Amino acid sequence: MEKQQQIEAAVFQKLLSHLDEHKEVQNIELMILADFCRNCLAKWMVKAAEDLGESLDYEAAREKVYGMPYSQWKEKYQTKATEEQMAAFNTRQAAKS
Repeated sequence: MEKQQQIEAAVFQKLLSHLDEHKEVQNIELMILADFCRNCLAKWMVKAAEDLGESLDYEAAREKVYGMPYSQWKEKYQTKATEEQMAAFNTRQAAKS
């Protein structure tokens, strides 16, 4: 089991690295295509910590996912969602309900 956890941790680190290398990929695009984004990863980290009896602040988790404080990442890399992106996102959300 420990080896499996090490493998999964390494894969998660690779995912974070991959997202960091592709800052041009916006969260809205991830939500449209994959139904998760960087913020979701941070929320999942907080939940996993809670499940293990640990405390992890959401902002600290986002800093781990984004590689910097979220406010800094947002200022440097986040673009305004286009009308097309918002329409696609809203269509996806409506299909889920």
